[in-house]
Amino acid sequence: MSTGTGRRFPDDFLWGSATASYQIEGAAKEGGRGPSIWDTFSHTPGKTLNGDTGDVADGHYHRWQEDLGHIADLGLGAYRFSTAWPRVQPGGRGPVNREGLDFYSRLVDGLLERGIKPVLTLYHWDLPQDLEDAGGWATRDTAYRFADYAEIMARELGDRIDTWTTLNEPWCSAYLGYASGAHAPGRAEPAAALAAVHHLNLAHGLGIQAVRSVLPSARASVTLNLHVIRPVDPSSEGDLDAVRQIDALANRAFTGPMLDGAYPSDLLDDTAHVTDWSFVQDGDVAIAHQPLEMLGVNYYSTGLARRWDGVSPRSEDDGHDDALGSPWVGADDVEFVRPEGPYTAMGWNIDPSGLTELLLRMHREHPGLPMMITENGAAFADTVSPDGAVHDPQRIDYIARHLEATGQAIDQGADVRGYFAWSLMDNFEWSFGYDRRFGLIRVDYDTLERTWKDSAHWYRDVIARNGLKG
Repeated sequence: MSTGTGRRFPDDFLWGSATASYQIEGAAKEGGRGPSIWDTFSHTPGKTLNGDTGDVADGHYHRWQEDLGHIADLGLGAYRFSTAWPRVQPGGRGPVNREGLDFYSRLVDGLLERGIKPVLTLYHWDLPQDLEDAGGWATRDTAYRFADYAEIMARELGDRIDTWTTLNEPWCSAYLGYASGAHAPGRAEPAAALAAVHHLNLAHGLGIQAVRSVLPSARASVTLNLHVIRPVDPSSEGDLDAVRQIDALANRAFTGPMLDGAYPSDLLDDTAHVTDWSFVQDGDVAIAHQPLEMLGVNYYSTGLARRWDGVSPRSEDDGHDDALGSPWVGADDVEFVRPEGPYTAMGWNIDPSGLTELLLRMHREHPGLPMMITENGAAFADTVSPDGAVHDPQRIDYIARHLEATGQAIDQGADVRGYFAWSLMDNFEWSFGYDRRFGLIRVDYDTLERTWKDSAHWYRDVIARNGLKG
């Protein structure tokens, strides 16, 4: 296990860590907050491991000042967090909740007082339940309601925000929420999932327009979990075409409209038997295609795909939960094969080369668009030692190797401006509840006590030296 190569990063490289509102805040029924789709989903029997919910989570809503102390002590230059739409607008439309807005305003001021740049994500999956009841992301109106919410946040937080990120991982929102049902709202409706893809793209564009209507010089971004999918047999035309098909669903369904100004024709062809895409109206793609100052890239692992022979048992080892359906809409003749290990506690393979490959692809396809790694990290079965410490050498090794992979991409020309470790602290890990721990800081879910893991101390030293120890 190596913890460093002597790698140094550019002088202005931004070091951060990230969280999400539903995963850490708790106080689900406090402060005027309305219910989100994740409240409903996690309270539905059988949807989350052990029936865990985000009702309490890390108690960040009440312990935010303590958490800002940890952020400052780590030496982070930036903190990526999300605002909870139902805490701001309990029903997703109409009146604002002053108490919720004040909470985020105090949080932002607290970051700035400590010299930490606030990197705000407007949507990290906690859609107000009232909007889901009206159709959710499968419905066009939700995109316009998101724009209203984005404008509210821009007026409230103003130029105190360093970077405005519209959406986190719309792939998950659309496909895991509406196709596989593994995530909230738990629907398995392939055509609705593709409608959700489009309405999330539209919401992204409308959201940026709304923010810039208030803050013309706002730095705008979106965070995508771009997939690195490789063919099982690189010499097989069938396997290569399977990878092309998955790439269209996983990546180009979002980068096409957002970054290129068009949906890829092969995506429309591949899914024509599912939907006619008539929900795309004239001018929509132009709205989705807004100038960006930054592209957020989330990366954890790679995937292996091939064309299914239609006879043998179909492997679906894509790294996602078993659920009601497949997230891969229209790709019933593609199968996923488990990549070689080692693996994290999520069952995801550890392959830093995929991060280098991804960053260089984005650099090649979208030259001139700066990037930040907005999530990267690993869950392991952390244990508390008799001395009270949490020794997590695997996490240190994982992050170190991915930082080196980032440096290799920078060496080859990729414009990568920063790195945000996922996650600042252990939290509610969606359908896996509290079983999977990603944090640099351990949270005792009985007492909510925070304890720095070895990885937190190590990361603080990386930040201080702006690089990896030789």
